[in-house]
Amino acid sequence: MKTKIVFFLSFFIFSFTFSQSSLKQLLKKYNTESVPYITAEELSKEKSDYILLDARESKEYDVSSIKNGIFVGYQNFDLKRTTDVILANKKDAKIVVYCSLGVRSEDIAEQLKKKGFTNVFNLYGGIFEWKNKGFTVINTNNKPTEKVHAFDKEWGKWLKKGIKVYE
Repeated sequence: MKTKIVFFLSFFIFSFTFSQSSLKQLLKKYNTESVPYITAEELSKEKSDYILLDARESKEYDVSSIKNGIFVGYQNFDLKRTTDVILANKKDAKIVVYCSLGVRSEDIAEQLKKKGFTNVFNLYGGIFEWKNKGFTVINTNNKPTEKVHAFDKEWGKWLKKGIKVYE
């Protein structure tokens, strides 16, 4: 019996470590880390201090978002509108940009930094990691939901909790 418990604990710890390492490797592959990361746990503690920008496409945002996340998109991201209207040129505002995993959001965050915004962060693991850590996402009616747009089957494997939506 002890052997089984030790085996299962070892397997669980190994699996957890491997999945974290793999996410780290994935982000290292696609990102330059030019924008500092903020973890889901860190953000959850001080969320009201940040302006949250959602850098996913509208079909993803329409499924769910992090509460108070403002849609800015990716393909049609409008830097001028975002800086002038949403951020009101508050160069020292605390900003967190997120997407599915943190790849597209780094691109958007880099643009904000180049425009002179100094407190810009990229949500490590994006909305997937936010949901995986047990934090709430909301639908367009501002109600909690389990649904998260999983982008595609390849990226969707990183969403471990919640209901994956691909439409």
